Amino acid sequence: MSAEHLPEKIRVSVGSAIVLGLIAGKLDAPPTTVYLLTYHERKCSANCGFCPQARTSTSRADMLSRVTWPPFKTEKVIDSLAQAGKKDSIQRVCIQAINYPNVFSDLLMLATNIKAQAKVPLSVSCPPFTEEEMRELHKAEVNRVSVALDTATSTLFEEVKGVRAQSPYSWEKHRNALKEAVQVFGRNSVSTHLIVGLGENEKQLAENIQWCVDTGIYPSLFAFTPIPGTVLENMHQPKLATYRRVQLARYFMVNGKTHVENMQFDGEGRIVGYGVSQSMLEEALEHGSPFQTSGCPGCNRPYYNEKPSGPIYNYPRRLSHDEIVEVKKQFGKEIS
Repeated sequence: MSAEHLPEKIRVSVGSAIVLGLIAGKLDAPPTTVYLLTYHERKCSANCGFCPQARTSTSRADMLSRVTWPPFKTEKVIDSLAQAGKKDSIQRVCIQAINYPNVFSDLLMLATNIKAQAKVPLSVSCPPFTEEEMRELHKAEVNRVSVALDTATSTLFEEVKGVRAQSPYSWEKHRNALKEAVQVFGRNSVSTHLIVGLGENEKQLAENIQWCVDTGIYPSLFAFTPIPGTVLENMHQPKLATYRRVQLARYFMVNGKTHVENMQFDGEGRIVGYGVSQSMLEEALEHGSPFQTSGCPGCNRPYYNEKPSGPIYNYPRRLSHDEIVEVKKQFGKEIS
């Protein structure tokens, strides 16, 4: 394998490192995707208020959300990926990127070398690159790409990860980059992340989810997680009732069972009706899949937003009967 221009190091989520045999450890729910993070000596040039990697954050450099990402030699990681791919022990590789001057070239080299060695699907979660750069990633056999909106409204975007946050991003550029990515990768092969609990209401989230669905973008839900050292470290995680209602709405919208125009909201923007039949609602609740991790195919993202002891926002596996009973209670009121 040629190492020319290949980054010397790459970060690996601690769960992924265990799966790859890079470190020893036990896992309650092994990740089915290997999560990688670009390595850079400095922090991200962006300054998102929730992120430990933000430029002004005083959080640990090896943190992303509540997960630790120790660095390893890139060649060793790729060799381990190749072995795991042969054993069918992983379903996907996801490279997540912080923003810095050479991030695109690093991603391109990483993607090229990984695909040359490991025969597994590859996703990239990245800053808003140009359409030409997206096409280069596509040629390198990246089969899915994600650009994180994170917020539900343009106002929140500017406050949390735009101009008012002293960050280089803008709402329109992010949305335009997502639309251009759809032109390159195709509908439903482009993802975005939406964080619940940044100050939006449920209606605003539902409207943004619907925009994603209509545009051919697959929306993944995250629960806001306060991390010491970040601007938003003193905010609280969203209420479980709120998160469950949004998860259910997303499930129905993504699967074409409802449209935000057919949903009902109260005066505070809370979801009070999904625009589906009672039998469809009951079936979704009994199945439990709306409450599992939403992401690329093969992504279960264990405990990214929560401790294994709970409360669990995104289940990394199919829910048990008792967990489904508990989830129903968490809605906090009768749902219809």
